[in-house]
Amino acid sequence: MKRELYLAGGCFWGTQKFFDQFDGIISTEVGYANGKSEDPTYEQVCNDSGHAETVKILYEDFVISTAQLVEYFFMIIDPLSINKQGEDTGIQYRTGIYYTDEALVPEIKKVYDAKQQELGQKLAVELIPLESFYDAEEYHQKYLDKNPTGYCHISPALLHLKDH
Repeated sequence: MKRELYLAGGCFWGTQKFFDQFDGIISTEVGYANGKSEDPTYEQVCNDSGHAETVKILYEDFVISTAQLVEYFFMIIDPLSINKQGEDTGIQYRTGIYYTDEALVPEIKKVYDAKQQELGQKLAVELIPLESFYDAEEYHQKYLDKNPTGYCHISPALLHLKDH
């Protein structure tokens, strides 16, 4: 069944590139989620509009499960860091798992709670329904494919797991 999940993992360039490598991913799109204003620009997001840089992921759950997506997500973030991933700081770099389908929550929570238990402290990863999502500008879409030397907080090896 086709599903969608929205993941905010710091800078959305690397998060998109990371998830694009997996079988079962139909499409990814970068954008801005759960902020105060409608249809923000990148400049507004960088100036505290309250949006999180987020990747919309459409996937086939019979190929890649929601739980597997969330497990992969935890591979590329520091789940204890507040409004910071790598060298990127600000509210737009907060981490979050946003959903539009309540049926996904039990599967997400199982992985989320296990990670929290493993770390022994409360995660700084939002787990809430998606309130809004606006597509980012075209130059941000598949940015690291267009600009392979662009900055990313994710280890380059993780962007090529399928190559190993």
